[in-house]
Amino acid sequence: MKNYDVVIVGAGIIGLSIAWQLVRRSKLKIAVLEKGAGVGEGSTGASSAVCRCRYSLDELVYLARDGINAYRNWAAFTGLDEPRATFNNDGVLWMPGSDTQWAEAEHQRMQMLGIATEVLDDLDIKQRFPALNSCVLQPDFVTGEAHECQAGSKNFFETEGGYVDPVSAAQDLVEACRKNGVDIHFKTQVTRVEVNNIKLKSIKLNNSETLSMPLLVNAAGPWCKQLYQAAGLKLDWDLSPVRIQVLHRDRPQALQGHIPITVDMQGGIYFRTQNRGQQLLVGSVLEEDEREIVADPDNFRTETDQEFELLKFHALHHRLPQLPYRGTATGYCGLYTVNRADVHPIVGPTNITGFWVANGFSGHGFKLAPAIGSMLAQAITGDTLEFDTRVPMSFLGVDREPIKLESKSVLA
Repeated sequence: MKNYDVVIVGAGIIGLSIAWQLVRRSKLKIAVLEKGAGVGEGSTGASSAVCRCRYSLDELVYLARDGINAYRNWAAFTGLDEPRATFNNDGVLWMPGSDTQWAEAEHQRMQMLGIATEVLDDLDIKQRFPALNSCVLQPDFVTGEAHECQAGSKNFFETEGGYVDPVSAAQDLVEACRKNGVDIHFKTQVTRVEVNNIKLKSIKLNNSETLSMPLLVNAAGPWCKQLYQAAGLKLDWDLSPVRIQVLHRDRPQALQGHIPITVDMQGGIYFRTQNRGQQLLVGSVLEEDEREIVADPDNFRTETDQEFELLKFHALHHRLPQLPYRGTATGYCGLYTVNRADVHPIVGPTNITGFWVANGFSGHGFKLAPAIGSMLAQAITGDTLEFDTRVPMSFLGVDREPIKLESKSVLA
């Protein structure tokens, strides 16, 4: 039997962030177990990795800010001389369409919270992002017919937002953790969790090894419920693997100028560039596109739906009128682990002593990961460091009441 102080199940961005935040402030003996064969095989590898601060709740704004601060200072955070990941500070543009009050209200709120934002009108958009159409009307999703675009928009811009390549970030954390003594094992799955008198004892692995530890952290993403079942743990939270579709296509030379990460609230999409600006990545911001529950996270359809492609590309052409109706368009599908009660994660100890969770991120996980790691590491070690968050773990605690929200989409 091998003994550890902490074992983390899941080597996605959440599990690795927890491990790194622990090891950078302690001498705990830590193991990270990942069922996949390599980095980024789960939700992390399919993430769009958009880093934005705007959320409905102030606590989430702070968590996003603290997570993004780590990505913006990635070399200092990881301690790596030449990290693979870089923060692409493209900014995040929110386009609310015909609602001309929303942007100013959010700008004022973000200013009070210390987030750098601006309000941009039609002229600002034309001058700074010439490829974008600031029309306030919604595209016709029934007939697909064009309309005469209408001006008068007021848009909200996060100047310090951006994105990171998610797999590169995870690879960096693997390197940083291993350099500091963390054992990270791929192709390793927990098959049994031993619990005695509501207290964690040990776990058994698919290679027949047994590990003993006082603290086990479930960061298994879409596979989290399998670990709950292995421990005989029942939680009052419905955490469901949900199929999410993402499209991408080549960016033609006709689209000149900077294209920020754009949240088109009228069109129901977000989009950003990737591959040094040579491609466009497109996804949905609609709750209705986050309902396809997957029974087996190891077996789901990874091809995108034709109807989804048609609707999202129609919305994209409305925002980028110079985008030709030709060129290669492809897509892929990943998984969110959606907390269907309030689309916010549950974090911290459960009623099994020694069994902690960090699950149900509902599409928010990448940007929050360094802050979530900080939150757990502070609770476990009692120590604080640079890049730590001050948001208390109780805000996302397992025993909290569901958070009341107007919308349960990924924008919540």
